[in-house]
Amino acid sequence: MKKAFLGLMIAAALTSCNNKQTSEQATTTDESAAPAAGQSAVQDDQSQKDVVKVAVGSKDHTTLVAALKAAEYVDVLSNAGPFTVFAPTNDAFAKLPAGTVEGLVKPEKKSDLRNILEYHVTTSSLKEEWLKDGMTIGMVNGGKVTVKKSADGKIKINDVNVLAAVPASNGMVYVIDAVLLPPTK
Repeated sequence: MKKAFLGLMIAAALTSCNNKQTSEQATTTDESAAPAAGQSAVQDDQSQKDVVKVAVGSKDHTTLVAALKAAEYVDVLSNAGPFTVFAPTNDAFAKLPAGTVEGLVKPEKKSDLRNILEYHVTTSSLKEEWLKDGMTIGMVNGGKVTVKKSADGKIKINDVNVLAAVPASNGMVYVIDAVLLPPTK
């Protein structure tokens, strides 16, 4: 049931920004024959950045951005959300066994990559003050993570350190120092 709901949420996010074409727009030209860009292509230098633009703007998240592109999740996470994304740094990806990242971005491993990325996202915007010690959070892939919050306010997600929290227009981005790996099914 949860998987079906999460699948519907992702499908809704994927289709929510599609616009109906008018007969004028449907006229074929070389430009209009090209596929339309999604929400991530919207140019807006005035508004707060969405979760994807936060990652794109960080030199420490180039591997995550490449993974989002390979999984075709850039437009999904650029939509209205809300989302909370636990964003591993480049150094976090480097801790994985050699060849792991390179293998996951291959087209034939897309479903495995998507499962891992979905284990880093929840469909709500969770502010730092809302995260409580022992709290469990349902992730998009159907798994759960556990929050650990110490008396001094330091936060861990499944024993992975949260290094920073960055608000975005469509949610929150928590920078983490390791990749969250979903439990095997």
